Amino acid sequence: MFLQSIKNVNINFNALNEKCSFSSGDLVTGHVSFDLSKETNITLIEMAMAGKASVHWSTGGSGGRRRRRHRRHYAAELDFFKFKSVIAQRNSATGGAAKLQPGTHVYQFTCQLPLGDFPSTFHGVSGQILYTLTVSIHRPWHMSKDFVTELNFVNRINTNQPQLQAPLSGSNSMTLCCLWCVSGPIAMTVSVEKKAFIPGEAVKVICDFSNASSRTATPKVVLQQKQTCYDNKLNKNAVVKNLARVSGRPVGAHTSYVHAELALPIPTLASLTISNCSIIDVDYVIEVSLSARASPDLTVLFPIIVCDTLVNAQPPLYLGVV
Repeated sequence: MFLQSIKNVNINFNALNEKCSFSSGDLVTGHVSFDLSKETNITLIEMAMAGKASVHWSTGGSGGRRRRRHRRHYAAELDFFKFKSVIAQRNSATGGAAKLQPGTHVYQFTCQLPLGDFPSTFHGVSGQILYTLTVSIHRPWHMSKDFVTELNFVNRINTNQPQLQAPLSGSNSMTLCCLWCVSGPIAMTVSVEKKAFIPGEAVKVICDFSNASSRTATPKVVLQQKQTCYDNKLNKNAVVKNLARVSGRPVGAHTSYVHAELALPIPTLASLTISNCSIIDVDYVIEVSLSARASPDLTVLFPIIVCDTLVNAQPPLYLGVV
């Protein structure tokens, strides 16, 4: 049997960088290897490179058989590219199959990714973006056997854009009330040094708080990821996940000014921002809040971008003395 004669199939890429990622237009090289336990006839070894996105989610129908009948499903697929090339083929002189002897066999492959604005690899709750390389081995009078491996694809953006390097800032305030008593206002002014970050980087959040109320308020910083999937009829499904959280020291009542700097880590496994796919969006927001007992949180939101290349913050402006 075919499965008994071939085993230990491995598909390996030659890394272009430390993350072994690839981008639009890159030349992909590597090798496929496998072991044969006996002499085997091979007519063709080919490879197929493909990129596609797919989404699927359902609503309603939980809790019983009747309700499950009314469950609605939503789905969509999007193909970016697909092409094939030959790694090895039958004996060209005789036109017959090549007889491979028992042992280890290694074949090199080379292909170039097409140019285009393709989204980064993504695995989400209701959708995914996959780039795969499939190696197919054909034998006479047998179904071909496919071996699939995933390619880590990265959409590299232009990180020299000034809007990605510029600091973000915001402020908010509110007055706390308790029945007939009016407490003093609480306020905050917050800034982050830039808009774009890479996985594993820490976001420096600079906060200035004032608390004229009679309650203690606690500062918190949360990194939120929003995954939005769309079907072909523009129905959508959104999932919000909190990926990281830090808290600062409480700001006491009747405190006029408190300065704090909080470091919010971007998880190393965080997916990259996706805004160039018609059926999947991945967005990030930093939420800075000041929370007091028995009152709504005071918040400031900063939309950020998670990308693959480190972005340097713009240096502060210094005014010279005339």
